[in-house]
Amino acid sequence: MSAALACLAPGLLTTLQDLGRVGYQHLGIPVSGALDPISLTAANLLVGNPAATAALEIAYQGPYLVVEADSVRIAGAGAAAPIELIAAAEGGRPRRLQIGESARLARGDRIRVGAVAGVLYLAAEGGFDVPAVLGSRSTLVRAGIGGFHGRPLQVGDRLPLCRARASEAEEVRLTGLDLTPPASFRIILGPQDDYFTPAALSLLTQASFTVTPASDRMGMRLAGPRLEHSKGYNIVSDGIAPGTVQVPGNGLPIVLLADRQTTGGYPKIATVISADLPALGRLTPGATVRFRRVSIEEAEAARRQQAALIAELARRLVPAPRAARIDEAQLQDANLVSGMIDALAGDPA
Repeated sequence: MSAALACLAPGLLTTLQDLGRVGYQHLGIPVSGALDPISLTAANLLVGNPAATAALEIAYQGPYLVVEADSVRIAGAGAAAPIELIAAAEGGRPRRLQIGESARLARGDRIRVGAVAGVLYLAAEGGFDVPAVLGSRSTLVRAGIGGFHGRPLQVGDRLPLCRARASEAEEVRLTGLDLTPPASFRIILGPQDDYFTPAALSLLTQASFTVTPASDRMGMRLAGPRLEHSKGYNIVSDGIAPGTVQVPGNGLPIVLLADRQTTGGYPKIATVISADLPALGRLTPGATVRFRRVSIEEAEAARRQQAALIAELARRLVPAPRAARIDEAQLQDANLVSGMIDALAGDPA
């Protein structure tokens, strides 16, 4: 049987994503790809993959997976989440894996990802052996293409791995990567800011908005003060850029994300700059969003700074500390303890 990660429980929204399906919007095909490409890149670097390799994007609640391979090296990067390893050789006693650190798993080992405070990327050394669709392995659920059969993970799925066993490399940790969301997200006004009243333009940068539960990979719906249109809320449909802040008739803004449509007929009051989109993609329902206007020159400088950060990530890899193992049986034989509890491991499976 081919090497794979088998799904015992899928989580709420677990899909395969890479850096997206670029070059087909003129045919009506969204770009898709990772909501947080910085964390995707980090997860791939930890296991020795090229930055654009497809990995599991995990939102809300993570999956429960079992290794059906001789061995596999994995790493998680992104939002905080508990990742438990239930090692087959350790009698089913769970222990915690660290986000931002690689780990080698053996056949029969299980990993369980808990509640995710944003989006988390789980990369496997060598990547997942699924076909590319129009140059990308990203899952576009609305179209049913890419990823694993064009859909989120389901119970019983076997995600095929490109490697039957992990390399003999030492485990590594990524240091100094700050994923804290900014106090405000930078925007450029337009292209249809003239469709809004002066009061609406002021509200956009002075008020606070809240991410609603109706948000998804296509768009982040915001609750807050209504932004008043000055010329109605219908325009001739035109192209949608990543980070577009579209305002439909109800006056509540929607920030369009990775699975955004290719064209839209509502006025677009502003666009979140590309350097801030990864941080925006990490937000969860209930988070507060504020906007701040910047110039195009400032946006370009921020993008260059982000590109430099991504290029530097590989230099932030350091050897992971070896986990100290305590032999409970030996301690009991020596009559030094009567039992042990791992406070970090959670309940046994």
